[in-house]
Amino acid sequence: MNYKNFFGFKKQPFAQDIKIQDLYPLPGLEALVERFMFAVQLCAVMVITGDVGSGKSTSLRYACSKLHPSEYKVLSVLANTGTVLEMNRQILLSLAQETNTNSITKVVKTIRSLVLEIAARKERPLLIIDEAHLLRLEVFAQLHVLAQFEFDSKPVLPIVLCGQNNLIDKLLYHTSRPLSSRVVGKSHLESLNLKDMTGYLHHHLEIAGIKERVFSEDAVVAIHQGSGGLLRRANALARGGLTCAASENCLQVTAEHVRIASTEII
Repeated sequence: MNYKNFFGFKKQPFAQDIKIQDLYPLPGLEALVERFMFAVQLCAVMVITGDVGSGKSTSLRYACSKLHPSEYKVLSVLANTGTVLEMNRQILLSLAQETNTNSITKVVKTIRSLVLEIAARKERPLLIIDEAHLLRLEVFAQLHVLAQFEFDSKPVLPIVLCGQNNLIDKLLYHTSRPLSSRVVGKSHLESLNLKDMTGYLHHHLEIAGIKERVFSEDAVVAIHQGSGGLLRRANALARGGLTCAASENCLQVTAEHVRIASTEII
């Protein structure tokens, strides 16, 4: 049953493509933005960590919205478990450049030249690597080379690493120290407490066009407990609860509806 029509939502609630201005003010979000801007201004490295579904990528999108598009050139890369060459090729693609060479030296040289070209145009390049916990240790060992210019006297390329908690473990390896020594800010996204989860759920209902308290207090507690305070799972439980309630022609989502919804997700 279409819960959107049943409850009278003007748009899909708990959607992934939520507008920047509609984001819920998560605890620590503004502090994350401050660290982000500090690292960018210094052309240094920042690290963002959090559990799966804690809102890392969304927070990163919010932080990037603070950068003026005419002043900054954001190079966004989604990490994988590939080799150093594969990682550098991805960065090259983010610069709208392709290569067939298998020489890491040539690829790195091309990246550095393109970064300097951006800087020469009075733009500020910014490399963002999401899911950075997937990177191999040898990638961490060489990533700092991209940011070294004129014997490390000319900072040009700030780097933001975003990933799950084991990202910090990889940065603590001895071979990663040339990169980790450049870190000037770390932000860890915590799971929401019950008060913030309540605000989060009602906020999403409001921006979808519903001001009534569709979720009962018990349902909110059930979503909070079932999600562990993590946003992605909370969204899934909330949508599932709405679907279950609509199928029973019930105008309020109960804890039982959330429990039924929890049997459908992993």
